[in-house]
Amino acid sequence: MQELKDELGADIFFAEQAERLGTGHAVMQTLSFLQGTDDYVIIMPGDMPLYTAKTIQSVYETASSGGYGCVLLTAEYNNPFGYGRIIRDTAGNVTRIVEEANATVEEKKICEANAFLYCIKAQLLRQCLEKLQPKPPKNEYYLTDVVEILNSMGEKVGAYVAQDATECLGVNDRVQLAQVAKILRARIVIRHMEAGVTVLDPDNTYIDADSSIGEDTVIYPGVIVENSRIGSDVTLYQGSRIANSEIGDGTDVQNSVVLGAVVGKHTTVGPYAYLRPGTKIGDKCRVGDFVEVKNSNIGDGTKVSHLTYIGDGDLGKNINVGCGVVFVNYDGKKKHRSTVDDNAFIGCNTNLISPVQVGEGAYIAAGSTVTDDVPPYALCIARSRQVIKTDWIDKRHDEE
Repeated sequence: MQELKDELGADIFFAEQAERLGTGHAVMQTLSFLQGTDDYVIIMPGDMPLYTAKTIQSVYETASSGGYGCVLLTAEYNNPFGYGRIIRDTAGNVTRIVEEANATVEEKKICEANAFLYCIKAQLLRQCLEKLQPKPPKNEYYLTDVVEILNSMGEKVGAYVAQDATECLGVNDRVQLAQVAKILRARIVIRHMEAGVTVLDPDNTYIDADSSIGEDTVIYPGVIVENSRIGSDVTLYQGSRIANSEIGDGTDVQNSVVLGAVVGKHTTVGPYAYLRPGTKIGDKCRVGDFVEVKNSNIGDGTKVSHLTYIGDGDLGKNINVGCGVVFVNYDGKKKHRSTVDDNAFIGCNTNLISPVQVGEGAYIAAGSTVTDDVPPYALCIARSRQVIKTDWIDKRHDEE
């Protein structure tokens, strides 16, 4: 219950059904919230997440415009086995709901079934709940009984037939959960495609409800987008996962993982890059294959092409970071930050032992291990001189 409250926020009122005695009993727990209102009340089950706002609105409009005391949502099923059948009179009004176990042979042939959504006047609901009686064998109170109670009171009960019966699917096990989740994902993907996003394989694209995607973005198969904002004209190539992140306009992400990061405009990421939380990449950057960036800032135009780890670093603009560079940010006890200023050049296989600062325009020779700050426009060579011993192999063999 607390997790639900935390997710939905403080503006929602909760009534807890401590003892589970049926659907009618669950609604009884809300009586204190129904005092002082005579408007219609919508009752929906928590295990049927596919109802659309349009359908709910249609149920309400049917009730209010038709003068009904209650309107049910129903659906036409090819195989309604297990569902309560809708029994109508000659005028088309609903007189009762017959459960599968109690239905006659003829009633079981009815394909219209209860979809468990009710729109009922609050005053009538209060009266019906007072008249509900427990039913054997479990002595539970069933909300479906309000249909007969309303008819006995002379109130008119109607039904709105769902345009799409899949809206009325419920979740009772992991198989049904997967079925419902697939439909929800398809709706989200369709919404984005209608807004101008190209999704090459909708069945193999996963976009959650909290993500936004700009027009003319192209999404390849196997992409996962979670709680992220994707700009316009972005290309997300196959196998990429974007979570809790922002991707700027015109950027390409190929076979990469972007978690809690911000990527600027017209930047390329991947293949096989890993952008971890706290990362900010500027515009027109290159973050290439097998590059990992964590809690770092990379300025506009900087290129980190391949096989590099940047952790706790602040890089300026138009820097070239060579292959195999490592920001050595952890001394065994604490993390430290390093800074590389604009237009610097970091040669291949360089280790920056944090904390150090590389000045603007400085050059770091390949293979260097940098332990001290490098002044602007200086050349840093931090490696032993090459030593060649001629005929060494022959001498070694002679010694053997």
